[in-house]
Amino acid sequence: MKKPIVPLVASLLSVCCLYATAQTVSPLKGQSQETMQQDMSACQTQAGTTSSASTDSSQSGGRARGAAKGAVAGAVVNDVRASQNSNAYDRLDSDTKQEYRQSQSKDAAKTGMVVGGSRQRQDRRNTRQDSAANASAYSTCLQQRGYQVTP
Repeated sequence: MKKPIVPLVASLLSVCCLYATAQTVSPLKGQSQETMQQDMSACQTQAGTTSSASTDSSQSGGRARGAAKGAVAGAVVNDVRASQNSNAYDRLDSDTKQEYRQSQSKDAAKTGMVVGGSRQRQDRRNTRQDSAANASAYSTCLQQRGYQVTP
């Protein structure tokens, strides 16, 4: 049962430390390996890169969540409209009512899907910008501590 967890942990660690594996850090002042590890840990903390990996649900499923929310909103709007126009709505047969409700829900789901996809793309752009800013802060911190950082 522990075996499936190992690849998951390895994946998470590789995502968290991706910025560090893409850079070479060389001491310019003869720092020891222990000092290097301490400095790299301090710079990671300072740059905020240890928590920069986004594992929340904003990376996937935005369109589906938006469609679901839109369908619910469409159903609510339909119920409100039906209660406001109860005389005309009551005269319709059940098939026509059902068709109308489905149409309203589909339209709202489509709109929700577009909005959800847009938000998901914006979240991804923000995550990439944050990652780039964290990597820059990390490199700057190490350079100030006397290391050469090369990509």
